[in-house]
Amino acid sequence: MPFNVEDFQDLIRLLQERPEWRADLRRLVLSDELLALPELVRELVQAQQRTEVRVGRLEEALAALAEAQQRTEVRVGRLEESVESLRAETERRFQELAAGQLTLTQHMDDMRATIQSLEESTATLMVVVGRLQDDVGELKGSDLERRYRERPFAYFHRLIRQAHSLSGDELNAMLDRAVAAQQLTEEDVDEIVWADAIVRGRRREDDQEVYLVVEVSWGVGPYDVQRADKRAKSLAKAGVTTLPVVAGMWVTPEGEAAAQAIKVWRVTNGRVVAPEQS
Repeated sequence: MPFNVEDFQDLIRLLQERPEWRADLRRLVLSDELLALPELVRELVQAQQRTEVRVGRLEEALAALAEAQQRTEVRVGRLEESVESLRAETERRFQELAAGQLTLTQHMDDMRATIQSLEESTATLMVVVGRLQDDVGELKGSDLERRYRERPFAYFHRLIRQAHSLSGDELNAMLDRAVAAQQLTEEDVDEIVWADAIVRGRRREDDQEVYLVVEVSWGVGPYDVQRADKRAKSLAKAGVTTLPVVAGMWVTPEGEAAAQAIKVWRVTNGRVVAPEQS
């Protein structure tokens, strides 16, 4: 039976009235590929959408990366500026240090020259001070000798009475007589005349005439004690009684020991100490 236009129109009406038939008709009319086409299109659209989302995210990531790159370039530029500034500052500091080192070297050279000059001046000063000390010591010793010669009664009154310092003329006359009598040799005379003072008086304990042979020193040491003893023994050859005496401001421990050992009197500021006393 032929299918005419009215039949087709009736089919269309029926399909409109019965929508579930349309699906059955499509399965009959269309191939599986065509039937699956809408689903494929939907999947394609969804995949396209996912791709667009991913592309969008990628673009955002690329934009962020570009921005980060720009920030990195800015930081690198600043770092290069800082490095250049640091290099310039380091070079400037190094130049200043080199100049300072040169100046310090010059100052050190000047200081060494100054120190050497100071050392030379100090050495010269020490020589001058040493000479001055010797001169002062000699002056003090000479002044002390003069005081003992000029005031024997004040310094030796506890040892002798009628103390009298022999003048140069008196001593020379006495020594000349002893030499003429062959009691003294010229060597004895040379020793005696260097005594700092020779004082005549009468010993208090027995009123015997004695001669004090005095060695005067600001600080009496063993050498002074030995000279007093030697010169007193030389003068005793002239037939007189002598007493060796050392006098000064103080006596060293070594001088004390020597005086006690060889029986020499000590006089310090008018205080008389017998040889056996300490």
